[in-house]
Amino acid sequence: MKFKGKMKRIPKSWYFLVLIVFVYFLFSLFNKEVYLGSLNFFNNLILKIIPIFLLVFVLMSISNYFITPYFVIKYLKEKGIRKWFFVIIGGILSSGPIYMWYPLLADLRNKGLNYGLIACFLYNRAIKIPLIPLAIVYFSWQYIVILLVVMVFASVIQGVLLNKLMEVKK
Repeated sequence: MKFKGKMKRIPKSWYFLVLIVFVYFLFSLFNKEVYLGSLNFFNNLILKIIPIFLLVFVLMSISNYFITPYFVIKYLKEKGIRKWFFVIIGGILSSGPIYMWYPLLADLRNKGLNYGLIACFLYNRAIKIPLIPLAIVYFSWQYIVILLVVMVFASVIQGVLLNKLMEVKK
């Protein structure tokens, strides 16, 4: 009975890991070529990604240290087009789960931030600086630059359209 209770506490992901290790073990016994080929591919991939992970860690640490919700609120009090730039930059630099930002955005909405700026912020959260180096490794820097520019312009267009639609609703 005690053993069965302990088995229920083991997360399902561990079962998957054990299954994969078992499959690799079988390949090592019956087909060394496939086993060594996949092991070599894995090693090459890890060696390629480790420097990227280190860069991501540094970028996330820097952004989490300097960019706080109070920093964002301070710069959203700006007037005119500067607000859009601060919202774009804030969306790009924001980190953490999105639901943690909802109370802050609702508070900003109550203080006068329009829906278009909120939409622009949320749209730009899809741009993650820590993931850019890894994306450049898999794609090309030209593709990533074009993608980022298109995403930023689309966020502004989406924000402006949302403001116009909300004005019609009123």
